[in-house]
Amino acid sequence: MKTFVVIGLGRFGSAIATELSALGHEVLAMDIHEEPVQRIADQVTHAVAGDARDPAVLKALGVRNYDCAIVAVGDDVGNSTLITLNLKDLGIREVISKAQSHVHRKVLEKIGADRVVFPEHEMGVKLAQGLSSSNVLNFIEVSEDFGILELAAPASWRGKSLKELDVRNRHHVTIIAIRKGSDQALDVAPGADYKLEQGDNVVALGRSEDINRLHEVE
Repeated sequence: MKTFVVIGLGRFGSAIATELSALGHEVLAMDIHEEPVQRIADQVTHAVAGDARDPAVLKALGVRNYDCAIVAVGDDVGNSTLITLNLKDLGIREVISKAQSHVHRKVLEKIGADRVVFPEHEMGVKLAQGLSSSNVLNFIEVSEDFGILELAAPASWRGKSLKELDVRNRHHVTIIAIRKGSDQALDVAPGADYKLEQGDNVVALGRSEDINRLHEVE
């Protein structure tokens, strides 16, 4: 088990904090506002409201004893930079910071961030790569985080029922329809016993990052 501190509890920070906690790690989630802290309190080890721009606050929380810090404050370059600098001065082993632009990334790298992530850019690149795959037929963005993807059923899925494939647990997406290969009729909400056939297309709903991984299934 590793120990993490996640600073900034927007969509990105909250997702990281809750997933790390679900994976069995100790997580301190922190935000300057009380509301996101209360929202996530039951899903992480510790959740506190505090100003990470103040080194004294970070010291009082014992942040220097954590293995890794994630700075998910990406909406203000100055705040993100100052928090990253504070964490490096405290001697945290690994500091990962979120950037909102390429210039922001360069600033964070200059002040010593061990890793800089640019999630919007990286997700866009990965999604584009996925959509360029020959078995991806259509993509609809439902929100910033979710989408619906239609793709040709992978060869390894053919002849198996939806129950056998257990796509929701294995790939974290939901099959909401099947476009049947014989006549291209759309079967909405297919039953668990439906067996995929040659020529079938799968329509799946899920988080963009999970949906994008489906084109890797052979």
